[in-house]
Amino acid sequence: QVQLVESGGGLVQSGGSLRLSCAASGIIFSRYAMGWYRQAPGKQRELIASITSGFTTNYAGSVKGRFTISRDNAKNTVYLQMNSLKPEDTAVYYCNTESSITRRTYWGQGTQVTVSS
Repeated sequence: QVQLVESGGGLVQSGGSLRLSCAASGIIFSRYAMGWYRQAPGKQRELIASITSGFTTNYAGSVKGRFTISRDNAKNTVYLQMNSLKPEDTAVYYCNTESSITRRTYWGQGTQVTVSS
């Protein structure tokens, strides 16, 4: 049974930093690409960062240069380091992965990030 558990969200002032973690179980983690999405109130969920099994990363333009995605295969964990946070980064952040065989997607429960101005 695949489980993704996010942690690390919270309230931070504009310009501050947070690091989100997503611990995965039930998969051979090193073989899976991982992604971070976010959903702000009244908006669609959007992909903001991804990392392949080969450690190739991609970022949405809105976070490029401020956020860094990384993974630790020994800990089955993917991270999102968020620096220079802005009020518009306020959202629920979700961890995601997809089986390349079944195409089934898996989501964590989400963690709230609130950036005050």
